[in-house]
Amino acid sequence: MPGRAEGGKPHDTPLLSTTPCSNLAAPPSSREHPVPHAKVNPQHRSHARQMRKAMTDAELKFWNAVRAHRLDGMSFRRQLPVAGYIVDFACPSRKIIVELDGFQHADDAAAAYDQERTRTFEELGWTVLRFWNEDILRDIDNVCLHIIRTVKEDRP
Repeated sequence: MPGRAEGGKPHDTPLLSTTPCSNLAAPPSSREHPVPHAKVNPQHRSHARQMRKAMTDAELKFWNAVRAHRLDGMSFRRQLPVAGYIVDFACPSRKIIVELDGFQHADDAAAAYDQERTRTFEELGWTVLRFWNEDILRDIDNVCLHIIRTVKEDRP
């Protein structure tokens, strides 16, 4: 269907491409998978989807700071299943996991569970960064700077 130019006259060529999406080449970054894709338990996938819809204030603030490659060009994903766990945020291309912890992570049992998760991720080559929710809400700029410094130290 042709588009309309100024004055209501139709264009000779359509404004939108009529090439089917299946015939278009994917951008180079989407063809490369730095993290091998593994089957995800459907319950984990469903739970991750629910968690993406119900973000905490700290998660929302962090997401707004890093989404759309805003943080040094890194592509973050939220509530991503990794190694049987769901991580708060991850940058798969740099193998960085960012966990935002609330007060419930301060008790001994939660701290032990968090250490086990971190150990699992590190064994798979991920760098895990943990921040308290209060740090995110009060000083997001320094949190972002810390992430950038960590990435540059890990991968010069």
